[in-house]
Amino acid sequence: MIVVTGGAGFIGSNLINFLGNYTDQEIISVDWKNDENFHYFDNKSLKKISPDSLELFLNKNCKSIKLIIHLGAITSTTETDARLIVKNNITLSLFIWSWCVENKKRLIYASSAATYGDGTNSFDDSEKNNYLSRLIPLNLYGWSKHLFDKFIVNQKIKPLQYVGLKFFNVYGPNEFHKSEMRSIVLKIFQKVSNNQTVKLFKSHNPMYNDGEQMRDFIYVKDVIKIIRWFIDNEHINGIFNVGTGKPRSFQDIAISVFKNSNIKKKIKYINTPKNIREQYQYFTKANIKKLRNSGYKQKFFSLEDGIKDYIRNHLIVDL
Repeated sequence: MIVVTGGAGFIGSNLINFLGNYTDQEIISVDWKNDENFHYFDNKSLKKISPDSLELFLNKNCKSIKLIIHLGAITSTTETDARLIVKNNITLSLFIWSWCVENKKRLIYASSAATYGDGTNSFDDSEKNNYLSRLIPLNLYGWSKHLFDKFIVNQKIKPLQYVGLKFFNVYGPNEFHKSEMRSIVLKIFQKVSNNQTVKLFKSHNPMYNDGEQMRDFIYVKDVIKIIRWFIDNEHINGIFNVGTGKPRSFQDIAISVFKNSNIKKKIKYINTPKNIREQYQYFTKANIKKLRNSGYKQKFFSLEDGIKDYIRNHLIVDL
């Protein structure tokens, strides 16, 4: 049995759909949105439970459970309710970690590139305390993930397997429910589909031209391949960046979306809102040397190929 928290979410639902065809293990989705996002699941008979039933379920099914993939969290980078963040992102994670340690189970969990803050201290997935102590996340979400990362690296007793995945900018199917946290790829596609002008932020940094702010964008299908690799390689432990190592600009995304939508390019540059200007990241790039050295050799979708697949095989179908 494989338990996936956040199973009805963006990455979770893609993972569950993949696992349904990949393993003979029973898959369990743990999520408040199991019914709301029911259409995300390929398997309509999937077993689903709510988070408030998780502890009871784990204890009742302890012998059958092989692995917990903990993706559930408050993922909004603008969330300001510290109690909500602590309850969902820290307390729950600590419980799952302790349960896996006590019951000798494997654990793969979601961390985030938000732990790196403005990138001043680079984007290295080092587990050394002196490096982790230099990182300054820019929001409560980033802090919650960073605190849990720091906690696990200092534990002497660990689960049979522990893997933390620092997701960079993930895009792909099943993100409609994410509102303002949906990917820039989807946001631009929705504008283009409604024949609206795409608005990109002007640069307030002399090192970058308007629209040339860069992020490490990774297609969700590549994310699933990486998770699958860690499932198959249960001897691998640690915290790993999940990105392509090849940052691309927002303008690159807009151009690719227009191209795959067969619509003439219409882009307007607007001022970055003052309330986020000081925290705005102009550049992210995952250092994936550790992932490669651990044995992961698969190629990533290029930005253009990922957007092409997303639009032509998923978004146009969903219109």
